[in-house]
Amino acid sequence: MKDRLEVLKRHIVSILLVALCVITSGLTAYADTPATRDQVVAMLERGEKDLSNLDLRGQDLTALDFSGTNLFGVDMRQADLSGAKLRGCNLDMALLRGANLTRVDLRDTSMFATVLAEGTLKNSDLRGAYVMGNLQGADLEGANLAGVRASADMRNQPMGLVRAELARAVLRGANLEGAQLARANLSFTDLTGANLAGADLTLADLSGADLTGANLSGATLTEAVVENAVFRDVKGLTSVQGFDSVRGKSFAVFE
Repeated sequence: MKDRLEVLKRHIVSILLVALCVITSGLTAYADTPATRDQVVAMLERGEKDLSNLDLRGQDLTALDFSGTNLFGVDMRQADLSGAKLRGCNLDMALLRGANLTRVDLRDTSMFATVLAEGTLKNSDLRGAYVMGNLQGADLEGANLAGVRASADMRNQPMGLVRAELARAVLRGANLEGAQLARANLSFTDLTGANLAGADLTLADLSGADLTGANLSGATLTEAVVENAVFRDVKGLTSVQGFDSVRGKSFAVFE
């Protein structure tokens, strides 16, 4: 009886080892192969929450619900995510250059070292999101960035200044009320008609930015760079904190 039990144990262990090898090889093969929309849908329907490092370049991911999913390091360059739900996701180190994120729910999402350059985020919701990535040239017209956390953390800068890069981005008509944008790069950014009431722009680079018709009521611009920035018809300019310390004011346009 004892010998039979030992044989049975060895048999079970062998089966488990074979199964583990099959699963492992399958995962490895899958990681090296671009995933399709159908595969992503199947994973989400199974309740999988870790889709990190997937290759989803150019995929149609419209209207999918990724809420709370770990998307660390995913490659979504040129992917179509319009209408998708990404609330509370981890998008750290993700590649989304040129991706379409129109009307996407990105509330409370973490985007550290995320590349969204040249992406489209029109009318997307980024309230409370952590944004410390590259959004250069991105289109955020009409987006809601109220309370967005995009201030550089000066306690952790081992490799030079890590900050939100929004140079040449379009933020026309965007809501940035209460946004944390200290040291952010907003040079040559289109902020016409944007709501920046109560925003923290301490030491931000606003050189060449167009703030025509923007609302700056109660905003903080202490030591911000405003050389060649346009402040025509700005609302609440007299209530801006630290405006007497901005740099390049003599080269800014006010009329």
